Amino acid sequence: MGNASDTSALFASTISKEHDFFMGSIYSVFCVLSLMGNCILLLVAYHKRSTLKPAEFFIINLSISDLGMTLSLFPLAIPSCFAHRWLFGEITCQLYAMCGVLFGLCSLTNLTALSLVCCLKVCFPNHGNKFSSSHARLLVVGVWCYASVFAVGPLAQWGHYRAEPYGTACCIDWHAPNHELSALSYIVCLFLFCYALPCTVIFLSYTFILLTVRGSRQAVQQHVSPQTKTSNAHALIVKLSVAVCFGFLGAWTPYAAVAMWAAFGDATRVPPTAFALAAIFAKSSTIYNPVVYLLCKPNFRECLYRDTSTLRQRIYKGSPQSNLRECQGSNSQHNKDTCISSRFSNGQQESYGACLHCTENAALCHVTPAQRTASILTGSTCREVTVRELSATPQADFL
Repeated sequence: MGNASDTSALFASTISKEHDFFMGSIYSVFCVLSLMGNCILLLVAYHKRSTLKPAEFFIINLSISDLGMTLSLFPLAIPSCFAHRWLFGEITCQLYAMCGVLFGLCSLTNLTALSLVCCLKVCFPNHGNKFSSSHARLLVVGVWCYASVFAVGPLAQWGHYRAEPYGTACCIDWHAPNHELSALSYIVCLFLFCYALPCTVIFLSYTFILLTVRGSRQAVQQHVSPQTKTSNAHALIVKLSVAVCFGFLGAWTPYAAVAMWAAFGDATRVPPTAFALAAIFAKSSTIYNPVVYLLCKPNFRECLYRDTSTLRQRIYKGSPQSNLRECQGSNSQHNKDTCISSRFSNGQQESYGACLHCTENAALCHVTPAQRTASILTGSTCREVTVRELSATPQADFL
């Protein structure tokens, strides 16, 4: 009974119901936006798979890891927030925490690898041009292996997973380093190799990129007009550099700061609300990355616009109004093609411009069909007869 009550208390929310409801609502919005953004990004990448560049493999991998986090965390966190407690037991809590660490570290490590590849291609083009799709695939595999080491560690008793201090989610036990050496070593390695090192690499990589772009732009402006493809490419690189850096730091720095406060300070003085707000910022990274690349990558944006236009045309063609218009248009053209305006000897049109289809609806057509006539000269007089009367007229008199 004591263990059951301890477990129940462990998974009970320690923040107010209003805050839990707010978190559940925010997570619901994040879930929908992340599913839409990442699925669209993957769909665009699939359609342009034959023209993917090596660096774009990391964008796809980033979308996969963000989508994995969305599908594994939000469906469990949202109902728990609305229920004001963790609903899914100890084992699911362990798996939830492992998925959060795995996909979160994979996203961060992936951004680090992407920054290195961009730096290599911009700052050292002689070496960067040799970077192929095979190298990109190997780096992607390395990213997953690197993240897996730290995700599986707590399951092997190197560190621990437990409920978050606010009670409705699970993550690393940030209180364990206060009384356990192995947990302390895990937190130290996690902070150094999964936060400090990636931040340093990303900062240095994009600093070198910005310096290289600045020097290259000055050289370009001395020889050609600034409105060139080179300057446009440089501007795009700057935008992506700034966006990725701020996205990385903005999403994960609050959580890292609160976690280090709990791990190396007095954990009892860290308010649960601080962990809850930091978790919201961290999970916002799942919607930030697809937005950045869909808006800032011209080839992705053009492909998305083309796919959207094609889908809109297919939907329009399948609508009843479109089918009716096509049917009316084809009938109108057919009617025009079948109308007769042949002229005979008396200079009049057959049926005076009336359409042959009027015979199908006599109530709407009151025009008397014209007779085919011919002029007959008999001696010094000329008279007109119908074509049907020609058989009774001597052929010698026919003019």
